[in-house]
Amino acid sequence: MAIRYRDAQQGDDALIAEINTTPLVDVMLVLLIIFLITIPVVNSSIAVTLPREPNRSQDANAENVIITVDAQGGIYWFETRLPDAQALGELLGRIAVMRPQPEVHIRGDVRADYQSVGQVVLAAQQAGIANVGFLTEPPGR
Repeated sequence: MAIRYRDAQQGDDALIAEINTTPLVDVMLVLLIIFLITIPVVNSSIAVTLPREPNRSQDANAENVIITVDAQGGIYWFETRLPDAQALGELLGRIAVMRPQPEVHIRGDVRADYQSVGQVVLAAQQAGIANVGFLTEPPGR
C-alpha cells in the first residue's frame, strides 16, 4: 500500500479515501501472541485417570489432641476454654516433645474468623507439631 500525496493541481478539496489498516494488523498480531502464550497454560497436556474413592472417615485416637475454635474466637483444649493463645502455646509445647507425637485436630466453627483459626495453626507451627488437621462434617448433613 502506497501513500499518495495530493497534487498541487487538485487543491485542498481532494480527500484520501483509503483506510489505514496498520493499527488493525498490529492489534491482531498482539492478540495472536497472547493466545499462543495462554493456550498451553489452559490445556493440560498430560492425560491421567484419577482414582475414584469416597472419603473414608478416620477414627480419632485417644492420644489425638482436639482444639476447638468457637464462633466468637474462643479457643478450647478438648472441653476446657483457654484464657489466651499463650496458654495454647504452652500446652502444644508439652505435646511436641512426646514420642510418638500426637496429631492436633482443629475444629473451627463455620462462623469463626480466619484470624482465630490462624492463631491456632501458628501456635502449632511454632511449637513444632508435625501433624495438624481440620475436622469437618461430610456434606449433606
